[in-house]
Amino acid sequence: MAKFTISAAARDAGVGVETIRYYQRIGLIPQPPKPAIGYRSYTHEDLQQLRFIQRAKQLGFNLAEIKTLLSLEEMNCDETRQLASSKLDDVTGKIKDLQSIATTLETLIASCESNNGNSTCPIIEAISQDK
Repeated sequence: MAKFTISAAARDAGVGVETIRYYQRIGLIPQPPKPAIGYRSYTHEDLQQLRFIQRAKQLGFNLAEIKTLLSLEEMNCDETRQLASSKLDDVTGKIKDLQSIATTLETLIASCESNNGNSTCPIIEAISQDK
């Protein structure tokens, strides 16, 4: 069975060494036992778990949610689906918020372009308004 140093594991998983140590401290991945002589060794399973964490982060899951995902049994699809559905709701809400911001910015930019330098900048004016 192949073993990896922490730096090799970090490189393979696309994370930093300190990230692996942090994941160990918070219980996302187990800390390998320290041998009497030499360095801790990481297995292929450890690397798979690190890759799992990175993929879950790319999907928008935070570390607490990832910890829950890791604790679920592979066959527990209902709870996993509920977590993913909740994450989708969060992402959909953020997209709506960003679309609203984009619409507001487009309106402000258009008002600035039609201003022709006649008064203060409409963008600065809008940001400065008390509500």
